[in-house]
Amino acid sequence: MDPVLLRTLHIAGVVALFTTFGALLAGNASPKKAAMFHGISLLLILLAGFAILRKPPMGQYWWMVKLGLWLFLGAAPALAKRGVLPRWMLLTLCLAAGIFAAWLGVAVRKPF
Repeated sequence: MDPVLLRTLHIAGVVALFTTFGALLAGNASPKKAAMFHGISLLLILLAGFAILRKPPMGQYWWMVKLGLWLFLGAAPALAKRGVLPRWMLLTLCLAAGIFAAWLGVAVRKPF
C-alpha cells in the first residue's frame, strides 16, 4: 500500500482514539458507542502501524515500547470505569503516553 495512505490512516486512528478518550472521560457520549469507536480506532492504529513497519525490527526496542503504550491506551477506559485512577490523572497519563509514542515514531525511527 501507499506509505502516505498508511500514515494518514495511522494518524486518523490516533485522532479518533483521543476523541473517544474525551467522550468517555467527560461522560457526554453513549458508553457503548464510545467503547466501540475506541476499539475500532485501536485496531486501525495497530494494523496501520504494522503495515508501515512491514517487518518489525527485532533488534530495536522502540516498537515494543509503542506496543506497550498501545496496550495502556487500550486499557485506559477500563481503568477510568473502575475508578483505579482519578480521571484527570488518567487523562494526563494518556496524553503523556501519546506524546511519548509520537516522539518514538518521529525521533527514534523515521519510517519514511
